[in-house]
Amino acid sequence: MFGEMHHAWLNAFRRNLFGYACALCSDTASAEDLYQDAVLRAMSAHSVPDEPRRFRVWMFRLTRNLWIDLLRSRRHHDAWADEAAGVDCDDRVLTGGEEITVNRLAVRQAFLALSKPHRDVLALVDIGGFSYDETAELLDVPRGTVMSRISRARAALARELSDGQVVALPLNRGRA
Repeated sequence: MFGEMHHAWLNAFRRNLFGYACALCSDTASAEDLYQDAVLRAMSAHSVPDEPRRFRVWMFRLTRNLWIDLLRSRRHHDAWADEAAGVDCDDRVLTGGEEITVNRLAVRQAFLALSKPHRDVLALVDIGGFSYDETAELLDVPRGTVMSRISRARAALARELSDGQVVALPLNRGRA
C-alpha cells in the first residue's frame, strides 16, 4: 500500500522521474500525462516496494512500461508516426538567452536521433541518475551491456552535436 514514506521517497526524485518521462515523450503534455499516470498507478498498487532504492527502480520501470503500452496503443491506432518529429519537452521559461535555447533544442534533436537502446540508457543514467547496476536491473540486461551502450550513446550524441549542423548564435547579434 502506498503510504507517507512513499510520498516522501517520490518527492525526493520526482524531478528525475519527470525528466525521464520527458526523455521518453516528444512533448511536455505527453510527459506530464505519463508522469501522472505512473504516480496514479503506483498509488493504487496493492504491493509497493518498502525500500527506497527498490521503490525508485520500481517507479522508473512503471513509467517505462506505461510508455511502452502507450506506444503500442498508438501503433495500433496508427497515430505514433510523427512522435520523433517534436522537440518541445520543456515548457519552462528559458533563461540565459537564445544561445541556451538553441543548445537545448540541439541536444534534444541529437538525443532523438539516437537509437532506442541508447536513448534508454542515457535517460536512465544521465537524466534519472541511476547507477549502471540499477539501469541493468531496470532494462533487464547485463551491467556490461549498459556500460557499452552508455559509452556508445555518449559518443554518438557528441558526434550528432559536433557534425557542423549546429551553429552557435553570435553573442552580439542585432547590436550596432
